[in-house]
Amino acid sequence: MPDLIPNLGAGTEMVILFFLLMACRVPVAFSLGLSAVYAMWQMGFGIDLAGDLIAAGVTKFSLMAIPFFILAGTLMGTLGIAERMIRFFRVLIGTLPGGMGVVGTVVCLFWGAVSGSGPASVAAIGPMIVKGMEEDGYARAYAAGLVCTGAALSIVIPPSIGLVIYGVIAETSISQLFIAAILPGLFMGLTMLATLPFARRDGAAHGSPTLEALSPTPHAALPYGQRLWLAFRQAFWGLVTPLVILGGIYSGIFTPTEAALVATVYALGVGAFAYRTLTLRGLYEALADAAASSAVVMLVVAYAGLFGWVVTVEDLVGTYSETLLGLSDSEWVILLVIMLVLLVAGMFMDAITVMFISLPIFLPVMREMGWDPVWFGVVVMVNLAIGLFTPPVGINLYVAANVTRLSIERIARGALPFLAASVLGLVVIAAVPSLSLWLVEVLR
Repeated sequence: MPDLIPNLGAGTEMVILFFLLMACRVPVAFSLGLSAVYAMWQMGFGIDLAGDLIAAGVTKFSLMAIPFFILAGTLMGTLGIAERMIRFFRVLIGTLPGGMGVVGTVVCLFWGAVSGSGPASVAAIGPMIVKGMEEDGYARAYAAGLVCTGAALSIVIPPSIGLVIYGVIAETSISQLFIAAILPGLFMGLTMLATLPFARRDGAAHGSPTLEALSPTPHAALPYGQRLWLAFRQAFWGLVTPLVILGGIYSGIFTPTEAALVATVYALGVGAFAYRTLTLRGLYEALADAAASSAVVMLVVAYAGLFGWVVTVEDLVGTYSETLLGLSDSEWVILLVIMLVLLVAGMFMDAITVMFISLPIFLPVMREMGWDPVWFGVVVMVNLAIGLFTPPVGINLYVAANVTRLSIERIARGALPFLAASVLGLVVIAAVPSLSLWLVEVLR
């Protein structure tokens, strides 16, 4: 049977078919799988090999971190841990200039150290932050844009599912990636705060107009110190979660993969014994939600492995990387092209899919240029985080539209100030590698 697209190799046909299927709204995982199987058929390989490759792609110890981090984040949302953390930060910094805008940014960064998933973070903390920001006079669309941006940083702030995937593909230390992402993640948070003075407020009282916006909170009539202490006591076990997870990793007590299981057990323990919010019904719902989210991610991982095998066998890596290296002698021009590709791809596909498709091509370029793989991983992750809330199809925008009942267009307009600030932050992170690598060197 003749090729569907004459004069092209099976690998290039696979790539074209993948984008055609995506344009027809075929789910990402199945677009990857169908296009890869088609290419294997063109190359004369059987379906039995496809099965072996899929199995080999998902049977990696490091990938076990993904479902457990997702489950841990889901449990912390359903067991009330997220709500208590928001109350604490609301009392702690709610009276500062910017009020709930500052609270929302800090909570998003803090939650990133718990969840590791952008869309999951929007769903878990978005409604509470948007409600509080509205009470503080912010426009609903602007508040939704802040949540979309802050939640996107969940794939940058460790522990990050995206960094786990990058570490597996690039065969780079996941622990070093986690350490390297801390300062850039905080820096991106500062760029978010820089937009707050320019946000239009509707004249509502600044700071903390009504602490009952996130009811129940410590009574607003109490002195600040008492309110803060009560809020801290309520949120304590949630606040120490990042210390338990990241402290265990950096001290060498457990690996990043084992940390995911520790986080899950810790969340169950807090819900059962500290807050007493764990119920059989709540546990079932959390397990069901986490299983559905994990299944989607792992299905993409499985079929992306098949896709990547075809890319390797057809030497698309060599062909496309040579083309990329031939664009210019300047490493900054090449880096700019890579960043633009990642930014555009991140607008249309989830971060995991983009990495499985693009990294086999970009990593040889990285090695040829002599770039540090840890720094490059942070740059990749920040790029993909921005893609999560970039119009027209950033996935965080859709999740935010679902939880706020606003149109995608309104939320996209609300996210534009954060998009501009984040792009500037990305430029700084790419231009100053020491921002990512300094802490890695210190902790070695």
